[in-house]
Amino acid sequence: MPEITIVIGGRNFEVACQAGEEQYLQAAAKMLDDEAQVLSDQVGRMPEARMLLMAGLMLADKTASFEDKVSQIQGTLNEREAELEGLRNMAPPPPERVEVPVIPATVTDTLAELAARAESLAASVEEKAAG
Repeated sequence: MPEITIVIGGRNFEVACQAGEEQYLQAAAKMLDDEAQVLSDQVGRMPEARMLLMAGLMLADKTASFEDKVSQIQGTLNEREAELEGLRNMAPPPPERVEVPVIPATVTDTLAELAARAESLAASVEEKAAG
């Protein structure tokens, strides 16, 4: 089990960890050291136990805040997923009825008759004009 030295609040600590987890421990120690530095800048030098306790509490407060935000986001996500599932399960709207007007056969017959008469009149006008 490897032992590494971490620095928190300007103090060195020897800490053991599982093999391969050194970088995670260093990252966690850096976060704790950042909080300890804030305390040191605000309060000055304090006993080691108090510094570690206060820095840990500050990290715990930040973590709780992030957890609340994640919980709110998860709640919103769950609501949207339920809404989406409801929309997926919704019956499709009824098909829209479209009526296409149909020209009655009598109208087309009448139009054909009128066209024939017009052609006949045009032919007779052409005959009289030519003759």
